[in-house]
Amino acid sequence: MDKTILYDATLCTACRACQVACKQWNGNEGEKTTNLGSYENPPDLTPQTWLKIEFREVERKGKTSWLFNRRACMHCTDAACVKVCPTGALSHHELGFVTYDRDLCSGCGYCADFCPFHVPRSERNLVTGIARMDKCTFCTSPGLDRIDAGYEPACVKVCPTGALQYGARDELVTEGRNRVQALYAGGYENACLYGENELGGLHVMYVLDDSPQAYGLPVEPRVPEAAIAWQDVIQPVGWAAGG
Repeated sequence: MDKTILYDATLCTACRACQVACKQWNGNEGEKTTNLGSYENPPDLTPQTWLKIEFREVERKGKTSWLFNRRACMHCTDAACVKVCPTGALSHHELGFVTYDRDLCSGCGYCADFCPFHVPRSERNLVTGIARMDKCTFCTSPGLDRIDAGYEPACVKVCPTGALQYGARDELVTEGRNRVQALYAGGYENACLYGENELGGLHVMYVLDDSPQAYGLPVEPRVPEAAIAWQDVIQPVGWAAGG
């Protein structure tokens, strides 16, 4: 049975406890932050920051409002990163989401190039010249596997408002639909459940009270044609030539 995280943007207070818990559980280092005129920090995802809460200021009926968005791997069913990974470092877990074995990463960067959400980040060791990619592993990194141990992801565990839930995907699809209907009834005409069908179904779904564009999400995310060609044509020819 597929497992999923449901993020309800209307319940998020941007406390960023999820950011801290992600770093703490995975042993990722803290990074220097800079005041950029916003509460949002750091400014983007990095190899040490796999999850960040984005802030957007919008005007609604003459009033200023904040929109908060959880930025991290979306764990697509039709995942471009899995299609183009030449070493098998990226693969689908038996529970549906995308898992990652850093020790198998060759540092090619194809996942970063082809991800429709622009999530993976890589860095190169200036001494060894070796590059590695990093991103959310759904808390399944070797030796730090919360899911296999029967726990929920660290970000979900610490969320104080219930904006993050973890569970069976079909159950959370139903929950997400119900929340969207409640938003409709409250006058949010653009409310939607993002991720139910996108890219074969995401394993991080979003309850939004406005359009995906308002939250900085692509309306119709697609696997780039080059990624499909890589998996179906270029890689097989390469393996054949190598053989």
